[in-house]
Amino acid sequence: MQQLNLSGFSLYENRMTHSHDTAHDHTDHRHEGHDHGHGHGAGHVHAPANFGPAFAIGITLNTIFIVVEAVYGYASNSTALIADAGHNLSDVLGLIVAWIAVILSKRPPSVRYTYGLRGSSILAALFNAVFLLIAVGAIGWQAVLRLFNPEPVAEMTVMIVAAIGIAINGFTALLFASGRKSDLNIRGAYLHMAADAAVSAGVVIAALIIMFTGWVWLDAVVSLLIVGVIVWGTWGLLRDSTAMSLGAVPSGIDPVAVRQYLEQRPGVTEVCDLHIWPMSTTESALTCHLVMPSGHPGDAFLVQATLHLKETFGIQHTTIQIVTSAVTACTLAPEGAI
Repeated sequence: MQQLNLSGFSLYENRMTHSHDTAHDHTDHRHEGHDHGHGHGAGHVHAPANFGPAFAIGITLNTIFIVVEAVYGYASNSTALIADAGHNLSDVLGLIVAWIAVILSKRPPSVRYTYGLRGSSILAALFNAVFLLIAVGAIGWQAVLRLFNPEPVAEMTVMIVAAIGIAINGFTALLFASGRKSDLNIRGAYLHMAADAAVSAGVVIAALIIMFTGWVWLDAVVSLLIVGVIVWGTWGLLRDSTAMSLGAVPSGIDPVAVRQYLEQRPGVTEVCDLHIWPMSTTESALTCHLVMPSGHPGDAFLVQATLHLKETFGIQHTTIQIVTSAVTACTLAPEGAI
């Protein structure tokens, strides 16, 4: 058996079964005429940034604020504050779910869960999107009821409590801001907190205007406007998390460009059974068959292709199988392969 170490890769050539050790060594196996190259790129472990302290701080501050907001909402006869407390409660539950997903995603692979529990971050993002829309629906319904049956409120109390909510939720949102573009799960937590801050801001503005004009119906109107803004921002999270849970190609990866790159590799006549899917909200994987009638191109070919897919397309886990006949890979490829 020959072993070649290149830039963090371990490439093997022998008649043996696939194996990934705890360090995720990258292997090239030949069995029964089929060459398999596994590569995840140097430094392939891309664990999300540690947002544990952000979750802990956000959950603690918001839990305390929920109690304060509910008590003062009841005391000031403000359904807006009570509704906002309910919204905050849903967001705290969302943060807890997201935090659990982050912890689970760091669990090492097992015999049954060969990729670990990375996919839990996708489920958490989907749960957060659905939960946020349900909470927004409850707020919208309460606003409609208040629109037809306006009641006087203690404006100053409402303004002070809502202002505290802006500070707490805004601060919590900032804790997750750095990860909102690279991790869909963290993006969900960020949207939850940003939405809460927006709701609280709307409550403050409405209370201030009501104080000077007496337009008690304005509280409901502002709430409905905020609901529209939250739904608009959450729709993208729901769409992306649903697609990822169904194994769709991550939105940041162009599958056509990936196929074109593979087809243009020297010696490749056809690309078959190409699959690209999200392993988590931060990692993706690819498998494919490359038809190369001239035979296996060597380890350097696999290393170069794997590194390019990682650095150019952000695909961290790649499995390439080299075959010499299109009949072997393409004709028998399962339906649905791209």
